[in-house]
Amino acid sequence: MKRLVRFNIFILLLSIGHCISILSVTGQSLVLDKNKTLALIGAKIYPSPLEKPIDKGVVLIRNGKIVAVGEEGKIRIPPNTVSIDCTGLMLMAGFWNSHVHFIESKWENAASMPPSQLTQQLQDMLSKYGFTTVFDTGSFWEVTKSIRQRIDSGVVNGPRIFSTGAILFSKGGLPPGNLLRAYGSMAQKMPEIENVQQAIGIVQEEIRSGVDAIKIYAQTWWDANLKMPLEVVKAATAEAHKHGKLVFVHPSGTYGLEAAIESGADILTHTTPSTGPWNKALLARMKQAHLSLIPTLKLWRVELEKGGAPPDFVRKFRDTGVNQLQAYFQAGGQILFGTDLGYITDYNPTEEYQQMKRASMRFQDILASLTTSPAKRFGMSRRAGRIAPGMDADIVLLAADPVANIEALSNVRYTLRNGQIIYRSK
Repeated sequence: MKRLVRFNIFILLLSIGHCISILSVTGQSLVLDKNKTLALIGAKIYPSPLEKPIDKGVVLIRNGKIVAVGEEGKIRIPPNTVSIDCTGLMLMAGFWNSHVHFIESKWENAASMPPSQLTQQLQDMLSKYGFTTVFDTGSFWEVTKSIRQRIDSGVVNGPRIFSTGAILFSKGGLPPGNLLRAYGSMAQKMPEIENVQQAIGIVQEEIRSGVDAIKIYAQTWWDANLKMPLEVVKAATAEAHKHGKLVFVHPSGTYGLEAAIESGADILTHTTPSTGPWNKALLARMKQAHLSLIPTLKLWRVELEKGGAPPDFVRKFRDTGVNQLQAYFQAGGQILFGTDLGYITDYNPTEEYQQMKRASMRFQDILASLTTSPAKRFGMSRRAGRIAPGMDADIVLLAADPVANIEALSNVRYTLRNGQIIYRSK
């Protein structure tokens, strides 16, 4: 079977008329010699959300970087180039999912799991849908760190992973054990904070452990009375900012939303349908606070249906979230794509794209939430989020044009990270 797959790919690439160099094929990952130039030829290229597309273009990649982009026929393809015919495909920068979790029990043995199995799990959850960078917003840090290390070492194929590590909870605010078991999550201990000094100490400890940001559960959804005191949220946020780290806040309700604004936090991990519509005064305060918003609209349906809520209630609750997203987007707030993957185990992002479109976001706006906006928010604009010379070769190739059909964003043919194919459809 492996010989047949290798032969078929060889014939496909050879038909383009360029000299081919393929080192090996493993599952759905094509491993290429980094010293060779890779040419992606014939795709419609969307360089960024604001730039005019190139109808039939070429992207040249070498040593994990994009070295040239332009119209087919105007870009010189060097000898001994590995070429892939991308005619009919849509090419754009690799997608970011800014809200994921590696908390399912299947990740528990990630440090010792066979590379092929770990690669497959990452493909099923992320690479299959074009995600080349993700932000883990709460996990057992040693597990997530082991996944990241195995990807970074080249043993496993997967996305770039940033992480908040453990979530910071108020005293008594940890999720009940039965909730964790219901979602198939690993049993894990997370910090519970009682006072300002403890908040400062725990944030310092988390940062020393190597996390990239801090996540605060300002108010729980299973008990709205479990709230982290505002002075504690402020102290944790200030300490994180002192060390150059961003702060994510899970709001749940009005108190959590206010705590995020008042503390100077950076990113809201959810809309808050339980609070009702966001009025103009609130939107202005959120915008002035430079809060980025991760909508997680699909989550509301999944969560409520699991709890047995009536269909009309589910629809109205989700639609409130859609309206909140629409209001903040139209107010000029920054939107980051994120779906709470790992907490919800239906990984397909199509529904999220559909609901974002309902919130009056065009393809270009949704693409920004997947590419340029997270790259900017997380300090990666100089190397990620666009198709341009000098950028990391993190690329997604779609089978159809999402301008005509937003669902096409989920129809991924190839996912490349640093110029290596980490997923290709069968």
